[in-house]
Amino acid sequence: MSVELAAEIWTEVKRYVNSVDRSEAAETLVTVLIDNDVSAEEIKNSFKGDGDVKRALAEYLKEEEDLGEDEEDDYDDEY
Repeated sequence: MSVELAAEIWTEVKRYVNSVDRSEAAETLVTVLIDNDVSAEEIKNSFKGDGDVKRALAEYLKEEEDLGEDEEDDYDDEY
C-alpha cells in the first residue's frame, strides 16, 4: 500500500475515532508505516496537514534517537 493511500484512508477513518483515542491511533499508524519501510520523510510529506500524525512521528523519532543514545552509552561503559 502506498503512503498516499494510507494518508487518504487515515483522513477518512479518523473522523470515526474519538479525539481522546486519536493520538494513540496516529502512533499505531506511524509504527505500521515505519515497520513497512515507509521513511519518516515520506510520512511527513504525505501527512503534512495532520497534527496527530506529525506529533506521533516526532515522538517516534525522539524515542528512536533516545534508544540510539542509550546504546552508545552502553558501548562507552564497556571500555
